[in-house]
Amino acid sequence: MAPKRTTVRDLRRQNRSTLLSTLFFDGPLSRYELSARSGLSAATVSNVTAELVEDGLVVEAGSVDSDGGRPRVLLRVNPAFGHVVGVDVGETGIKVELFDLGLTQLAARDHALSPSSPAAVASLIASSVREVVAAAAVPVSTVLGVGIGVPGTVEQGAAAVVHAPTIGWDAVRLEDLIRAAGGTWPLYVENGAKTQGQAEMWFGAGRGARHVVIALIGSGVGAAVVTDGGVYRGATSSAGEWGHTTISYGGRPCRCGARGCLEAYVGAEAILDRYRRARGRVLAGTDEQSTVDALIAAAAHSRTAARVLEETAGYLGAGIANLVNLFNPERIVLGGWAGLALGAHQLDRIVEATRAHALRHPYDQISIELGRFGPDAVAVGAATLPVAALLEGAADPRKPAPHTNIA
Repeated sequence: MAPKRTTVRDLRRQNRSTLLSTLFFDGPLSRYELSARSGLSAATVSNVTAELVEDGLVVEAGSVDSDGGRPRVLLRVNPAFGHVVGVDVGETGIKVELFDLGLTQLAARDHALSPSSPAAVASLIASSVREVVAAAAVPVSTVLGVGIGVPGTVEQGAAAVVHAPTIGWDAVRLEDLIRAAGGTWPLYVENGAKTQGQAEMWFGAGRGARHVVIALIGSGVGAAVVTDGGVYRGATSSAGEWGHTTISYGGRPCRCGARGCLEAYVGAEAILDRYRRARGRVLAGTDEQSTVDALIAAAAHSRTAARVLEETAGYLGAGIANLVNLFNPERIVLGGWAGLALGAHQLDRIVEATRAHALRHPYDQISIELGRFGPDAVAVGAATLPVAALLEGAADPRKPAPHTNIA
């Protein structure tokens, strides 16, 4: 196959994307600093940043003194350029959050979610997006896109197709359903563990690393595998279903239909079920999260609760060791609401179990850290999806591509 020819327009878009991304992640910066960090010439930086300022994507952010010369003007991405929405579709509820382009949260809504049809969930997403836009009192026209993190696997194509057997979804075309419910915004659908992973890589515990696995433990279990800075997706975007790797042959039944999956031991639902079977009763709690918190609190005076948590730390450490042996990451980030709760109470045991089951050399190269985001991780990560599209295109998605001078 002949190599694709790079056009002048491609080069221009690439330069805009490079400078806009550098300002987003590292700004505010002067034009001099942008040139040094990007490797682009001073003339190109001057021309391109002038375009970005004219387009409203970049604004001035004060100045700093230079060595003996005129003060240098600082630039940053304009947080008021537009808004993005992040949606976390969980097994028991959805979380919808509106952000400016600096990813400062402006409004949020949480809705409980009983087992519902895909059409009902899509309708709730559409109405909740309208709610947060109204609550923040911003024009609907400023919404650059809506990112949606979902359980299960997501086939990316002309329209995303969601396979989530744990909530009864089979080949659901979620985007089409949201459109039918009145959603007119650009939509970006991704697996929830991967959106959490992007949040941690951009702003959290994964920042600065190139080879990372971000684990999400909530009701279910998943992971985002980042290799050389990019998320590994596999042939059909289903890579990362770590919760459905076998930890015990012929073991406990899993919701996916198999037996012995890691999720059947360390997912929140499974932890509580193991306690119930061992103790013969359930803990008091208004929902899954509060019940896990009650189990952790009970461990101080209940041998059964303490044993269940210790066993969970062991299973989780063995599961993390599998990630270490398979992917040789430099960092493991433990996240998800249940993962953070377990990590706060059992991190030493989790690390020790990982060390006991991992190959020594790759284990010696890693650090195991708790995620920096709490229950908002999936929604924040989902909001980064439309931001990533904006940074890549470096142009307002609501307007035709600009046709300014080539730099």
